[in-house]
Amino acid sequence: MRFLKFLLVPIAFAVGTTAQAQELYVFSEPASNMPAKSVGFRLTNEGRVSPDFNIRTTPELMFGFNKNLMVHAQGFLSNMDGSFKAEGGSLYAKYRFLSIDEMKRHFRAAAFGRVSMSNRPTYSEDINLEGDNSGIQGGFVFTQLLHKLALSATVSYSKAFERDSKQLLGMPQPNHMLGYSLSSGYLVLPFVYKNYNQPNFNLYFEVLGKTNPENGRSYVDLAPAVQMIINSRTRIDLGYRFQAAGNIANRYNKNMYMIRAEFNFYNVLK
Repeated sequence: MRFLKFLLVPIAFAVGTTAQAQELYVFSEPASNMPAKSVGFRLTNEGRVSPDFNIRTTPELMFGFNKNLMVHAQGFLSNMDGSFKAEGGSLYAKYRFLSIDEMKRHFRAAAFGRVSMSNRPTYSEDINLEGDNSGIQGGFVFTQLLHKLALSATVSYSKAFERDSKQLLGMPQPNHMLGYSLSSGYLVLPFVYKNYNQPNFNLYFEVLGKTNPENGRSYVDLAPAVQMIINSRTRIDLGYRFQAAGNIANRYNKNMYMIRAEFNFYNVLK
């Protein structure tokens, strides 16, 4: 019986993950968490090709301690300032505080926080805590699953910890930003779910924005993406975000591609 339980638990987790695959947004996080007692590894490559070819690589460890709490640890490396080198790191935590479950639908609400350190100089008043700035962030995310469609909204506040020595002459000093996003995901394949070995194919469209509350300057990006999930354990993302409107100069993540591979291991943590 103990062997059977050990065998069935990860399968149950995998089935649950597959059934909610359309919530695994590419440019944002849903209110749902990764399965309890699981460990994941992500490798993300993002960048832009114009005016210069710049890339950032982000290795990431993820821990699902229970159904409500998950923690991510990230490192950042890039060639943004010439040679390819380490930039800093980040810790991200999310706590799900509300779950309303129904047949083929559910609603989730979660609070999240992030603290980041970066050794990069300051180029923009935008605050990007995934490589460009040191600071803290807090916010809330709300996700509604409606059978094959998942909708999500996020609001956040970011505060930079920039040092005067990192501010380039003539460049704006980042202080704080309000962030918001609207995300949608649709499960295209499989048409009929039979088992957790079936590959999943998902389509995403996200609207990502920030506003500087001090001067009103802001931007809004549109971000389409596609995703493949294999055996409920391996995830491949491909997306691109581009600015639809805005007046914040020198943003790193303006017109940026993203490629990501993720691997998950279930029932690992005690």
